[in-house]
Amino acid sequence: MRLQTDVLIVGSGVAGLYCALNLPKNLQVTVITKAKVHECDSYLAQGGICVLRNDEDYDKYFEDTLRAGHYENRRESVEIMIKSSQAVIEELIDFGVDFARDEDGNLIYTKEGAHSVPRILFHEDITGKIITETLIKEVKSRSNISLLEDITMIDILTFEYKGMKICRGITAIHSKAYKEKSSVNLKEPYANLITIEAKDTVLACGGLGGLYEHSTNYSHIMGDALAIAIRHGIRLKNMDYIQIHPTTLYTEKKGRAFLITESVRGEGGILLNAEGKRFVNELLPRDVVTKAIFEEMRRSGTKYVWLSMENIDKNEIKGHFKHIYEKCLEEGFDCTKEPIPVVPAQHYFMGGIDVDSYSRSSMKNLYAVGETSCNGVHGRNRLASNSLLESLVFAKRASYDIVKNRYREEPAVKLDETHKIIYNLHEEYRDIDALFEEYRSLIINEIERSKNQNEQDYNGVKCG
Repeated sequence: MRLQTDVLIVGSGVAGLYCALNLPKNLQVTVITKAKVHECDSYLAQGGICVLRNDEDYDKYFEDTLRAGHYENRRESVEIMIKSSQAVIEELIDFGVDFARDEDGNLIYTKEGAHSVPRILFHEDITGKIITETLIKEVKSRSNISLLEDITMIDILTFEYKGMKICRGITAIHSKAYKEKSSVNLKEPYANLITIEAKDTVLACGGLGGLYEHSTNYSHIMGDALAIAIRHGIRLKNMDYIQIHPTTLYTEKKGRAFLITESVRGEGGILLNAEGKRFVNELLPRDVVTKAIFEEMRRSGTKYVWLSMENIDKNEIKGHFKHIYEKCLEEGFDCTKEPIPVVPAQHYFMGGIDVDSYSRSSMKNLYAVGETSCNGVHGRNRLASNSLLESLVFAKRASYDIVKNRYREEPAVKLDETHKIIYNLHEEYRDIDALFEEYRSLIINEIERSKNQNEQDYNGVKCG
């Protein structure tokens, strides 16, 4: 199958969707996603989205973000994110996002770990779901945006011009064919492969949680874009900066870890050890709390610690944290009456494809946004509820740059010539399983290389 589009966006999380929505309607935009459109990590975000409350909050918000990131943040990016936050929230509200409000109709702000003041907007404990569903609805209403599900990117299309390597789209395969262990048959060109040619390509593929045994991420999100970037020499940054969330619901069952949002601790939840005693300030940055939990687990020889909501009003639990309450009941715990067992799990990736303030990668015509990218906002450790905001802000800046440079000088590249290159040079497309195993190894090796270089401590949570 051969497709052409003006702008190709790989990924259907909030970054990809928002980028599409900020492109003009005279451009044909194609959004592809590896699974179903809602099966993205944005959909799973519980806590909320940060916003600059007023001018007086700026210095505190800036300092909170830097302190959580161990002052390794790119200050320009942090400034851009904070100063853009109010406009982004206003646009989300215009799209129909229903943030919590008080009886007088004023927005309600909650607080999470490492925030000096409440500045987080939310909708119960499913903020990401509400934002994602709202953006999906808006995308589906736009006649210039095509949304294709179950399409797995396996490589990018490139050509050289004036000594520069330029992206011209992607090669992909139907996800179903990959899941069923089908191989691409090169004797029948185009039988399984999909090539999508685009003047601009945006990678919004999420992080790499699928590489971990215990993660809050969807299992199919495995960092494919990162491996492709490694193969093509695209610059990466901070590949070993991987965030472990302190609190996921402990269970012996296999599958994705269920997150217990940091907002629970922000509203008064406390962590208890095996003896029922507090052992850490719950509102410290995530990496600090995670380390304290692992140390307590090692000391006591247990597989988890306890999270008590005794200081939170029962109506608040059943309202603000409705879905967490219901999940705990499914697991046999009534969090309005008893503590629940929690354990850290991989949650977020601060590293990624190195991009500038307009989300441009080191390869011409290739952008990266959301968790796939590293624009330096988060530093070594992400401040709670900055992820949705950062994704939206820099996705919009990517769309701006795409439009600004739409008519730049470039040679016309015929799609047939691109296909000829694919079938002549890429024998590895014959075995998709082997290709993705190679991708997995590339990422793990790069993480280890970066980890050894930076001597990071992962507290026992291993990748692979």
